[in-house]
Amino acid sequence: MPEFLSISLSEQPPQTAQALVFYADESGPLGPVGGAIWARTGLDFARIAKATGFSGRPGHMIDIAAPAGLDCERLVVLGRGEDGQAQTEAAWADRGGSLFAKLDGARIRDAAVILDEPGIAPRQVAALAAGATLRSYRFDKYIKRGNGRVHDRLSLTIAAGAPKDIGAELDQALAVATGTILARDLVNEPANLLGPEEMAQVAQGLSEIGVSVEVLTEKEMQKLGMGALLAVGRGSVRPPRLVVMQWNGGKKQQDPVAFVGKGIVFDTGGISIKGAASMENMKGDMAGAAAIIGVMQALASRKAKVNAIGILALAENMPDGNAFRPGDIITAMSGETIEIISTDAEGRLVLADALWYCRERFKPQAMVDIATLTGAILVALGNDYAGVFTNTDSLAAGLQQAGLATGEKVWHLPIGHAYDKLIESRFADIKNQGGRNGGASIAAQFLSHFVGDVPWAHVDIAGTGFGVPSSETNSSWGTGFGVALFDRFVRDNYEG
Repeated sequence: MPEFLSISLSEQPPQTAQALVFYADESGPLGPVGGAIWARTGLDFARIAKATGFSGRPGHMIDIAAPAGLDCERLVVLGRGEDGQAQTEAAWADRGGSLFAKLDGARIRDAAVILDEPGIAPRQVAALAAGATLRSYRFDKYIKRGNGRVHDRLSLTIAAGAPKDIGAELDQALAVATGTILARDLVNEPANLLGPEEMAQVAQGLSEIGVSVEVLTEKEMQKLGMGALLAVGRGSVRPPRLVVMQWNGGKKQQDPVAFVGKGIVFDTGGISIKGAASMENMKGDMAGAAAIIGVMQALASRKAKVNAIGILALAENMPDGNAFRPGDIITAMSGETIEIISTDAEGRLVLADALWYCRERFKPQAMVDIATLTGAILVALGNDYAGVFTNTDSLAAGLQQAGLATGEKVWHLPIGHAYDKLIESRFADIKNQGGRNGGASIAAQFLSHFVGDVPWAHVDIAGTGFGVPSSETNSSWGTGFGVALFDRFVRDNYEG
């Protein structure tokens, strides 16, 4: 659990909570317990709602200090929203995030939230708790002067009927939230403190919860012929690493589902160097790998009944006398030769070797990679959707459904042979860049050369992995996007 929040379940609201919270629409409380609590105040709900502008929409709040007839210090009424969308798990997570923000903003340290609306499912209650957990996240470990606000811990009791019916769902939801928080921590870390070896060490820590972890060094990658990944890391004094994580929670004969993450711990662009403006954000170019560590932790923590592989392609892209150059021709592990047009199109190179290695070694039933790969996807989709590209449309459909359930949304975009013409090379089998227009599809088409006939999808999170506008469940620079998406994708499609 995070530093600023503790969550417990109760069948009835505790007698000594500093604040009582329930949800309402414009007509009043939605359940009998909330209704009885309001009745004890003797207040006219319609009159109070009109005076405060409360219409029951999400984000609306009535906050009454020292309410008559109640032993608590505060009575907080929050808008539930309309039916339909208000009942999705993503909406319940947003509701939990808003709940934490309201209580924390009011400096409430001990609150009981009453969820007695008829028909609430355990998974919805769990989503609310997960949303509150995610919103409570802060990355302030390097702020030493103490000039910011001091946040006390919020103790939140959820009164939603029999705890035993909710506990299992809550454990699973908090496992995913904790995995997302781990991914956020990694994305937020400065690159001087988080290189390939340090990320590998974080992955190795998952062995404590049953994940098998291997770390391949430069020497081992050279023996495997990983010329693409090694080329990207040549300009850095910090050597690249390939990390292999295995969670074996399924049946022995079950082929694994595999996840591969781009882990460029810092991306200068190499010899094709980026402009100075906003280059500091390139510490987040390992957000895909961070998501893979987070989802492997989530799967292991909740004892997912699946065999899963997580692979991290870790390198730092720096300009140096030893760095690879535009015009170079390198050979990937697959044997395919690649002409380098831009050293700033490096993510697809490290993924090329990681995908081929995964395909050859593990023969997965499905393989999904995730990467902050192209600025083109940000132009196309903004910050609300990630792009998904695939050689198997059912994978895109499964990811889209998982995205709607979790709020980590993806949009299906095309690849195909037409894009191959744009990456034809005069000097090699393929080149690593194919022009400005359609850049996200071109990059995905490049990756498709390294997956063979394995069902595969590529998720481009350049617009969603970091630096996005704040949401109900995230006020952090690093988002942890992909952890909840992939966990739900596995839960709905591969667990047996």
